[in-house]
Amino acid sequence: MNAEEAAEQRRAALRALLRRPLLTARDDPETLVRVRRHQDDLRDWLRSEVGWRLHVDTEIARLFKIPPTLDDPTRPALDRHGRPFGRRRYVLLCLALSALVRADAQVTLGYLAERVLNLAADRRLDLEFALETRGERSDLVAVVRMLLDWDVLRRVAGDEEDYVAASGDVLYDIRRNVLSVLLSSVRGPSVVTAGTFEERLAALIDEPVPDTESLRNRALRHRLTRRLLEDPVVYHDDLDQAERAYLSSQRPALTRRIEEAAGLVPEVRAEGIAMVDPRDELTDVRMPEQRTEGHATLLVAEFLAESGVRSLAELRVFVREAARAHATYWRKGVTEPGAEDELLDIALRKLIALRLVVVRSDGVRPLPAIARYALAEPTVQESRKADR
Repeated sequence: MNAEEAAEQRRAALRALLRRPLLTARDDPETLVRVRRHQDDLRDWLRSEVGWRLHVDTEIARLFKIPPTLDDPTRPALDRHGRPFGRRRYVLLCLALSALVRADAQVTLGYLAERVLNLAADRRLDLEFALETRGERSDLVAVVRMLLDWDVLRRVAGDEEDYVAASGDVLYDIRRNVLSVLLSSVRGPSVVTAGTFEERLAALIDEPVPDTESLRNRALRHRLTRRLLEDPVVYHDDLDQAERAYLSSQRPALTRRIEEAAGLVPEVRAEGIAMVDPRDELTDVRMPEQRTEGHATLLVAEFLAESGVRSLAELRVFVREAARAHATYWRKGVTEPGAEDELLDIALRKLIALRLVVVRSDGVRPLPAIARYALAEPTVQESRKADR
């Protein structure tokens, strides 16, 4: 293998970890082998440039990401139907993991439900959960299916739908080697003594304050590289003074190292930077997309790019009119009363996640990166006839 082939394999391995920070042999054995082959180089780059840890063994590769910020609501856990988790499901997920740590090598869904039910009775959780309704059982099953997707659990017998219908149970093997590497934090929860939830969450990933200029610059490099890797767009206005100053002086070096390591290409504008993936593999939110929702989102983006701030009422009218105009091509029911609310909600969630708009009290405000979706009037340049 020559140097160019080795570099391309390292890029592929890093891209795989960025796309799926928990890789198991069951998910993608070939990619796991590639990560294992290049683990030393990957570990060195991640430690130096991003400040993230990488765990690799014969069955698992786990990238312990630390998020750039804790106030980003645009990356929720999704169930198998693409619906975001609500608070109850998040709490149930944490309780299920706590119960699995103390369980035997195998566990039934019924037993797990009993353990979760007992833990949920703690009044400090402020959680109403009695497992008496189909909806409550469905929430627990959504959590279990996420654990199946992560390979924390492996189904031995039974079907979750039978449990939802209260007509059967399911048996699982617990994959303790996967369970043990799920938590991504700087410090263990048991040593966190902060009071509020927000304070405890911040304490989990709180990193020591550097006391030398060299260490402060390294911390700035880590924070900015995390944002460039994780966020669709990094706007200068969202950075503090020290981050803006560091990015201004070190931008070429930062973006070059990311491009060499991950194959992302910098798109630099006056307002900020986006690291673009030419292969369109590393995004979990794509635009434009096909189907009704994708077309509606694109139309809303074009409308906002051209018209500026709009109220939610104005956007509902726009989507309603667009549904009538495209009724022949869009899915059934889009012209029914209230259908525009769902379409607009889907569009705005996607545009917010892509950092293209922000919703404020005065309406939906487009952000600079949305300009790429503005429609311009076509211009035709007349070709000059050759002199004879």
